Amino acid sequence: MITYPILAQGATLGVTAPSSGARPTVHHLLHEADKRLTAKGYKVRFGETPWTQNKVRSAHSSVRAAEFQAMMQDKSIDVIIPPWGGELLIEMVEHIDFSSLPAKWIVGYSDVSLLLFTVTIKTGIATAHAMNFIDLRGETSDETTGMWESVLSTKTGGTVAQHSSQLYQKEWTHDNPSPHVFNLTEQTEWRTVSGNPVRAKGRLLGGCIDIIRHVIGTPYGDVRHFQSHFIQNEPIVWYLENCELNTADLRRSLVQMKLAGWFANCSAILFGRNGVDSPFNGYTHEEVYAELAEELDIPIVYDIDCGHVPPQMTFINGAYAEIEVQDGKGTVVQRFKG
Repeated sequence: MITYPILAQGATLGVTAPSSGARPTVHHLLHEADKRLTAKGYKVRFGETPWTQNKVRSAHSSVRAAEFQAMMQDKSIDVIIPPWGGELLIEMVEHIDFSSLPAKWIVGYSDVSLLLFTVTIKTGIATAHAMNFIDLRGETSDETTGMWESVLSTKTGGTVAQHSSQLYQKEWTHDNPSPHVFNLTEQTEWRTVSGNPVRAKGRLLGGCIDIIRHVIGTPYGDVRHFQSHFIQNEPIVWYLENCELNTADLRRSLVQMKLAGWFANCSAILFGRNGVDSPFNGYTHEEVYAELAEELDIPIVYDIDCGHVPPQMTFINGAYAEIEVQDGKGTVVQRFKG
Protein backbone atom coordinates (compact mmCIF):
# COMPACT_ATOMS: atom_id res chain seq x y z
CA MET A 1 0.00 0.00 0.00
CA ILE A 2 1.09 3.56 -0.71
CA THR A 3 0.76 6.08 2.12
CA TYR A 4 -0.11 9.64 1.11
CA PRO A 5 0.70 12.67 3.27
CA ILE A 6 -1.56 15.71 2.97
CA LEU A 7 -0.84 19.44 2.81
CA ALA A 8 -3.00 21.36 5.27
CA GLN A 9 -3.77 25.06 5.29
CA GLY A 10 -1.11 26.99 7.22
CA ALA A 11 1.34 24.10 7.07
CA THR A 12 4.91 24.48 8.32
CA LEU A 13 7.55 23.94 5.64
CA GLY A 14 10.91 22.60 6.80
CA VAL A 15 13.82 23.75 4.63
CA THR A 16 16.89 21.53 4.79
CA ALA A 17 19.67 20.98 2.25
CA PRO A 18 20.38 17.26 1.76
CA SER A 19 22.57 18.13 -1.24
CA SER A 20 23.69 21.72 -1.87
CA GLY A 21 23.12 24.70 0.37
CA ALA A 22 23.34 28.37 -0.53
CA ARG A 23 26.46 30.51 -0.48
CA PRO A 24 26.07 33.96 1.16
CA THR A 25 25.80 35.63 -2.27
CA VAL A 26 22.48 33.87 -2.92
CA HIS A 27 20.99 33.86 0.59
CA HIS A 28 18.56 36.48 -0.67
CA LEU A 29 16.81 33.79 -2.74
CA LEU A 30 15.96 31.89 0.43
CA HIS A 31 14.72 35.06 2.11
CA GLU A 32 12.56 35.93 -0.91
CA ALA A 33 10.93 32.49 -0.99
CA ASP A 34 10.39 32.66 2.78
CA LYS A 35 8.66 36.02 2.40
CA ARG A 36 6.35 34.84 -0.40
CA LEU A 37 5.34 31.63 1.33
CA THR A 38 4.79 33.34 4.66
CA ALA A 39 2.54 35.86 2.91
CA LYS A 40 0.50 32.91 1.61
CA GLY A 41 -0.11 31.69 5.14
CA TYR A 42 2.61 29.07 5.47
CA LYS A 43 5.18 28.92 8.25
CA VAL A 44 8.80 28.34 7.25
CA ARG A 45 11.44 26.69 9.43
CA PHE A 46 15.04 26.67 8.23
CA GLY A 47 17.70 24.22 9.30
CA GLU A 48 21.38 25.11 9.36
CA THR A 49 22.34 23.40 6.10
CA PRO A 50 20.50 25.71 3.65
CA TRP A 51 22.80 28.56 4.70
CA THR A 52 26.11 26.74 4.19
CA GLN A 53 28.05 25.42 1.22
CA ASN A 54 31.58 24.00 1.06
CA LYS A 55 32.64 23.17 -2.49
CA VAL A 56 29.88 20.75 -3.62
CA ARG A 57 28.04 20.06 -0.32
CA SER A 58 26.01 21.94 2.22
CA ALA A 59 27.64 19.86 5.00
CA HIS A 60 29.05 16.43 5.74
CA SER A 61 26.72 13.60 4.72
CA SER A 62 26.02 12.59 8.33
CA VAL A 63 25.10 16.18 9.22
CA ARG A 64 22.74 16.46 6.26
CA ALA A 65 21.11 13.14 7.11
CA ALA A 66 20.72 14.07 10.78
CA GLU A 67 19.02 17.36 9.96
CA PHE A 68 16.69 15.69 7.47
CA GLN A 69 15.86 12.95 9.96
CA ALA A 70 15.21 15.48 12.72
CA MET A 71 12.82 17.47 10.53
CA MET A 72 11.00 14.30 9.54
CA GLN A 73 10.58 13.38 13.21
CA ASP A 74 9.54 16.91 14.25
CA LYS A 75 5.75 16.82 14.49
CA SER A 76 5.52 20.60 14.10
CA ILE A 77 6.96 20.37 10.55
CA ASP A 78 4.52 19.21 7.86
CA VAL A 79 6.51 19.33 4.61
CA ILE A 80 10.20 18.99 3.75
CA ILE A 81 11.38 21.09 0.80
CA PRO A 82 15.09 21.60 0.03
CA PRO A 83 16.32 24.91 -1.41
CA TRP A 84 17.47 23.19 -4.60
CA GLY A 85 19.39 20.16 -5.86
CA GLY A 86 23.13 19.71 -6.20
CA GLU A 87 25.55 16.88 -6.77
CA LEU A 88 26.13 14.47 -3.87
CA LEU A 89 22.87 13.71 -2.09
CA ILE A 90 23.70 10.03 -2.64
CA GLU A 91 26.31 10.26 0.15
CA MET A 92 23.65 10.72 2.85
CA VAL A 93 21.24 7.96 1.83
CA GLU A 94 22.99 5.26 3.87
CA HIS A 95 22.67 7.43 7.00
CA ILE A 96 18.86 7.64 6.84
CA ASP A 97 16.78 5.42 9.11
CA PHE A 98 14.01 4.58 6.65
CA SER A 99 12.22 2.43 9.21
CA SER A 100 11.36 5.46 11.36
CA LEU A 101 10.12 7.93 8.75
CA PRO A 102 6.60 9.28 9.29
CA ALA A 103 4.36 10.17 6.35
CA LYS A 104 4.95 13.79 5.39
CA TRP A 105 5.54 15.33 1.99
CA ILE A 106 9.08 15.61 0.69
CA VAL A 107 9.19 17.88 -2.37
CA GLY A 108 11.86 18.72 -4.95
CA TYR A 109 13.69 17.63 -8.08
CA SER A 110 17.18 17.33 -9.59
CA ASP A 111 19.57 15.74 -7.04
CA VAL A 112 16.68 15.74 -4.54
CA SER A 113 14.85 13.26 -6.78
CA LEU A 114 17.11 10.53 -5.38
CA LEU A 115 15.83 11.25 -1.88
CA LEU A 116 12.24 11.11 -3.13
CA PHE A 117 12.90 7.91 -5.06
CA THR A 118 14.59 6.06 -2.20
CA VAL A 119 11.99 7.08 0.38
CA THR A 120 9.12 5.80 -1.78
CA ILE A 121 10.99 2.65 -2.83
CA LYS A 122 11.96 1.77 0.75
CA THR A 123 8.84 2.83 2.66
CA GLY A 124 5.85 3.14 0.33
CA ILE A 125 5.43 6.78 1.40
CA ALA A 126 4.42 8.93 -1.58
CA THR A 127 6.83 11.76 -2.46
CA ALA A 128 6.42 14.77 -4.74
CA HIS A 129 8.66 15.47 -7.73
CA ALA A 130 8.05 19.18 -8.28
CA MET A 131 9.70 22.57 -7.77
CA ASN A 132 12.39 23.40 -5.21
CA PHE A 133 12.04 26.00 -2.47
CA ILE A 134 13.67 28.90 -4.32
CA ASP A 135 11.32 28.37 -7.28
CA LEU A 136 8.51 29.70 -5.06
CA ARG A 137 10.01 33.16 -4.58
CA GLY A 138 7.98 34.83 -7.34
CA GLU A 139 5.12 37.26 -6.89
CA THR A 140 2.94 34.58 -8.49
CA SER A 141 3.39 31.04 -9.82
CA ASP A 142 2.72 29.98 -13.39
CA GLU A 143 -0.28 27.68 -13.77
CA THR A 144 1.80 24.50 -14.07
CA THR A 145 4.10 25.12 -11.09
CA GLY A 146 1.22 26.50 -9.03
CA MET A 147 -0.59 23.16 -9.10
CA TRP A 148 1.70 21.83 -6.35
CA GLU A 149 -0.67 23.01 -3.64
CA SER A 150 -3.72 21.34 -5.20
CA VAL A 151 -1.83 18.10 -5.77
CA LEU A 152 -0.37 17.91 -2.26
CA SER A 153 -3.77 18.77 -0.75
CA THR A 154 -5.45 15.80 -2.42
CA LYS A 155 -6.82 13.28 0.06
CA THR A 156 -6.18 9.55 -0.09
CA GLY A 157 -8.61 8.11 -2.62
CA GLY A 158 -9.02 11.45 -4.36
CA THR A 159 -7.98 12.49 -7.87
CA VAL A 160 -6.27 15.55 -9.29
CA ALA A 161 -5.75 16.50 -12.95
CA GLN A 162 -2.90 18.48 -14.48
CA HIS A 163 -2.53 19.71 -18.04
CA SER A 164 0.52 20.44 -20.14
CA SER A 165 1.84 23.97 -20.02
CA GLN A 166 1.32 26.52 -22.76
CA LEU A 167 4.93 27.76 -22.73
CA TYR A 168 8.28 26.64 -21.35
CA GLN A 169 11.59 28.31 -20.51
CA LYS A 170 14.41 27.81 -23.00
CA GLU A 171 17.26 29.24 -20.91
CA TRP A 172 17.84 30.16 -17.27
CA THR A 173 18.28 33.88 -16.64
CA HIS A 174 18.70 33.96 -12.88
CA ASP A 175 19.52 37.67 -12.90
CA ASN A 176 16.28 38.54 -14.70
CA PRO A 177 13.42 36.53 -13.21
CA SER A 178 9.84 37.10 -14.29
CA PRO A 179 7.09 37.79 -11.70
CA HIS A 180 6.63 34.01 -11.58
CA VAL A 181 10.42 33.34 -11.65
CA PHE A 182 10.61 31.53 -14.99
CA ASN A 183 10.85 33.23 -18.39
CA LEU A 184 8.36 31.15 -20.36
CA THR A 185 8.83 31.93 -24.05
CA GLU A 186 8.70 28.68 -26.09
CA GLN A 187 5.64 26.75 -27.23
CA THR A 188 5.16 23.52 -25.28
CA GLU A 189 4.56 20.37 -27.31
CA TRP A 190 4.37 16.91 -25.80
CA ARG A 191 5.57 14.43 -28.41
CA THR A 192 5.18 10.69 -28.86
CA VAL A 193 7.69 8.35 -30.51
CA SER A 194 4.94 6.79 -32.61
CA GLY A 195 3.49 10.12 -33.64
CA ASN A 196 0.11 8.79 -32.54
CA PRO A 197 -2.00 9.63 -29.48
CA VAL A 198 -0.97 7.81 -26.31
CA ARG A 199 -3.06 6.61 -23.40
CA ALA A 200 -1.35 4.86 -20.51
CA LYS A 201 -2.08 3.85 -16.93
CA GLY A 202 0.08 2.80 -14.01
CA ARG A 203 1.91 3.81 -10.86
CA LEU A 204 4.21 6.80 -11.24
CA LEU A 205 7.89 6.46 -10.39
CA GLY A 206 10.93 8.36 -11.55
CA GLY A 207 13.29 11.30 -11.22
CA CYS A 208 16.49 12.66 -12.72
CA ILE A 209 18.24 9.93 -14.73
CA ASP A 210 21.66 11.39 -13.97
CA ILE A 211 21.08 10.71 -10.28
CA ILE A 212 18.73 7.78 -9.70
CA ARG A 213 20.71 5.46 -12.00
CA HIS A 214 23.41 5.31 -9.32
CA VAL A 215 21.30 3.21 -6.93
CA ILE A 216 20.76 0.41 -9.42
CA GLY A 217 21.89 -2.80 -7.78
CA THR A 218 21.79 -1.34 -4.27
CA PRO A 219 19.22 -1.73 -1.47
CA TYR A 220 17.98 1.77 -2.38
CA GLY A 221 16.97 0.85 -5.92
CA ASP A 222 15.03 -2.38 -5.46
CA VAL A 223 12.16 -1.63 -7.83
CA ARG A 224 10.95 -5.23 -7.88
CA HIS A 225 10.48 -5.22 -4.11
CA PHE A 226 8.60 -1.93 -4.39
CA GLN A 227 6.29 -3.42 -7.01
CA SER A 228 5.52 -6.59 -5.08
CA HIS A 229 5.23 -5.07 -1.59
CA PHE A 230 3.65 -1.66 -2.17
CA ILE A 231 1.76 -1.52 -5.49
CA GLN A 232 0.44 -5.08 -5.87
CA ASN A 233 2.53 -5.65 -9.00
CA GLU A 234 0.66 -2.98 -10.95
CA PRO A 235 2.51 -1.59 -13.98
CA ILE A 236 4.78 1.42 -13.57
CA VAL A 237 4.66 4.58 -15.64
CA TRP A 238 8.18 5.94 -15.44
CA TYR A 239 8.80 9.69 -15.66
CA LEU A 240 12.44 10.55 -16.29
CA GLU A 241 14.38 13.71 -17.02
CA ASN A 242 17.95 14.31 -18.14
CA CYS A 243 19.99 17.20 -16.78
CA GLU A 244 23.49 16.80 -18.20
CA LEU A 245 23.94 13.41 -19.93
CA ASN A 246 24.92 13.34 -23.59
CA THR A 247 22.90 10.97 -25.73
CA ALA A 248 25.42 8.11 -25.55
CA ASP A 249 25.49 8.27 -21.74
CA LEU A 250 21.70 8.57 -21.69
CA ARG A 251 21.47 5.43 -23.82
CA ARG A 252 23.90 3.55 -21.55
CA SER A 253 21.91 4.55 -18.49
CA LEU A 254 18.59 3.44 -19.96
CA VAL A 255 20.05 0.11 -21.06
CA GLN A 256 21.39 -0.39 -17.53
CA MET A 257 17.92 0.33 -16.12
CA LYS A 258 16.46 -2.20 -18.54
CA LEU A 259 19.03 -4.87 -17.65
CA ALA A 260 18.40 -4.27 -13.95
CA GLY A 261 14.70 -5.00 -14.45
CA TRP A 262 13.52 -1.49 -13.75
CA PHE A 263 11.37 -1.50 -16.89
CA ALA A 264 9.76 -4.89 -16.24
CA ASN A 265 5.99 -4.49 -16.07
CA CYS A 266 6.22 -0.94 -17.38
CA SER A 267 3.26 0.50 -19.28
CA ALA A 268 4.88 3.72 -20.58
CA ILE A 269 7.84 6.08 -20.13
CA LEU A 270 7.53 9.86 -20.02
CA PHE A 271 10.67 11.93 -20.67
CA GLY A 272 11.02 15.57 -19.67
CA ARG A 273 12.61 18.20 -21.85
CA ASN A 274 16.37 17.70 -21.97
CA GLY A 275 18.78 19.98 -20.14
CA VAL A 276 21.32 19.10 -22.85
CA ASP A 277 19.79 19.40 -26.29
CA SER A 278 22.62 18.75 -28.76
CA PRO A 279 23.30 15.46 -30.58
CA PHE A 280 26.41 13.42 -29.76
CA ASN A 281 28.18 12.48 -33.00
CA GLY A 282 24.83 12.93 -34.73
CA TYR A 283 23.04 10.64 -32.24
CA THR A 284 19.86 12.38 -31.03
CA HIS A 285 17.57 12.05 -28.05
CA GLU A 286 14.73 11.16 -30.40
CA GLU A 287 16.74 8.18 -31.66
CA VAL A 288 17.40 7.05 -28.09
CA TYR A 289 13.69 7.17 -27.31
CA ALA A 290 12.75 5.35 -30.52
CA GLU A 291 15.23 2.54 -29.84
CA LEU A 292 13.92 2.10 -26.30
CA ALA A 293 10.29 2.10 -27.46
CA GLU A 294 11.05 -0.65 -29.97
CA GLU A 295 12.96 -2.76 -27.44
CA LEU A 296 10.35 -2.48 -24.70
CA ASP A 297 7.30 -2.36 -26.99
CA ILE A 298 5.67 0.40 -24.95
CA PRO A 299 4.58 3.97 -25.72
CA ILE A 300 7.12 6.68 -25.01
CA VAL A 301 6.24 10.34 -24.61
CA TYR A 302 8.85 13.09 -24.49
CA ASP A 303 9.29 16.83 -24.00
CA ILE A 304 6.83 16.73 -21.11
CA ASP A 305 6.71 19.28 -18.28
CA CYS A 306 9.25 17.70 -15.96
CA GLY A 307 12.76 18.58 -14.83
CA HIS A 308 15.43 21.16 -15.52
CA VAL A 309 13.59 22.92 -18.35
CA PRO A 310 10.62 24.42 -16.48
CA PRO A 311 7.81 24.61 -15.75
CA GLN A 312 7.06 21.18 -14.41
CA MET A 313 4.09 19.25 -13.18
CA THR A 314 3.89 17.75 -9.70
CA PHE A 315 4.39 14.00 -10.11
CA ILE A 316 3.65 11.82 -7.09
CA ASN A 317 5.83 8.75 -6.73
CA GLY A 318 3.46 5.86 -6.01
CA ALA A 319 0.26 7.50 -7.25
CA TYR A 320 -1.90 5.77 -9.86
CA ALA A 321 -1.94 7.86 -13.03
CA GLU A 322 -3.85 7.99 -16.26
CA ILE A 323 -2.00 9.82 -19.04
CA GLU A 324 -3.44 11.06 -22.31
CA VAL A 325 -1.36 12.74 -25.01
CA GLN A 326 -2.77 14.01 -28.30
CA ASP A 327 -2.01 16.86 -30.72
CA GLY A 328 0.93 18.08 -28.63
CA LYS A 329 -1.10 18.37 -25.44
CA GLY A 330 -1.01 16.16 -22.38
CA THR A 331 -3.20 15.45 -19.37
CA VAL A 332 -2.10 13.58 -16.25
CA VAL A 333 -4.78 12.48 -13.79
CA GLN A 334 -3.36 11.13 -10.54
CA ARG A 335 -5.41 9.04 -8.14
CA PHE A 336 -4.13 8.67 -4.61
CA LYS A 337 -4.77 4.96 -4.51
CA GLY A 338 -3.43 2.94 -1.58
